[in-house]
Amino acid sequence: MSRQELSGRVWAKLAPHLPGKRTDPGRSGQDNRKLMEAILWLARTGAHWRALADHFGKWNSVYVRFNRWCRAGVFDCLFNAMADDPDFEYVLVDSTIVRAHQHSAGAQKGGLKLKR
Repeated sequence: MSRQELSGRVWAKLAPHLPGKRTDPGRSGQDNRKLMEAILWLARTGAHWRALADHFGKWNSVYVRFNRWCRAGVFDCLFNAMADDPDFEYVLVDSTIVRAHQHSAGAQKGGLKLKR
């Protein structure tokens, strides 16, 4: 298993704002930390969902849950809760830490082909 993406201090600040706590109705989110670490791993590596490392679980299950959280506004709540913490290093994901796929820049298989 790879190193943990979230420190204990950061996780302690995030956990109360995530769905699935014992006080919430319905199923409990026993693997919220693993889901958050999977999302951060994807953001850091720029990998596709299907390339998600096995130790995070089935890629489709992670994606479905991520998508559900997006629609429910969970990440907006997390951003608002964590925005006041200057030590939270994962709030900003920009082009300096996310690699683009070769096709996103218009690259073609076999390189550039010029016609005479």
